[in-house]
Amino acid sequence: MKDRNIIIIGMPGSGKTTFGAALAEELGREFYDADTYLEETEGKTIKELFAVSEDCFRDAETRTARALACKEGIVVATGGGVVKRPENIAIYKENGIIIFLDRDPADIAADVDVSKRPLLKDGPQKVFDLYRERIDTYNASADYKMANHQTIEEVSGQLTRLVKRVLEYR
Repeated sequence: MKDRNIIIIGMPGSGKTTFGAALAEELGREFYDADTYLEETEGKTIKELFAVSEDCFRDAETRTARALACKEGIVVATGGGVVKRPENIAIYKENGIIIFLDRDPADIAADVDVSKRPLLKDGPQKVFDLYRERIDTYNASADYKMANHQTIEEVSGQLTRLVKRVLEYR
């Protein structure tokens, strides 16, 4: 049986990369930040792709999902908008377990430099708008939901325990 991938979805600034990297290290798996992988394979930054159009970026995001889903036993931190295309979730679910890392939008708005995130460039209110727009899709896309409202150590420990428990049953 193939090693299932662990796919982490959630809002920009929810901690996907931080917790995904820690989880991969704890499990002895390779870690991929989907946005970084996308920029490396596309040869353009996310900002450059968005400058063409959001569809241009979303097409690249789907190509990235296909490429990463072909790997086995990895941990992936997706971009926050990966759920905007159901196709992406279906691709990741072929060989992956999807965990929604849910962080309160007020915490994200207080903590994240929105000027460095293309979809959040309009200011902190955009965080709340995106959360309202995407929360149902995140919930529907996830196999498991993990709240991120404690310390990094506590959330990391809970995430690791969840994944180890899930992998034992598969």
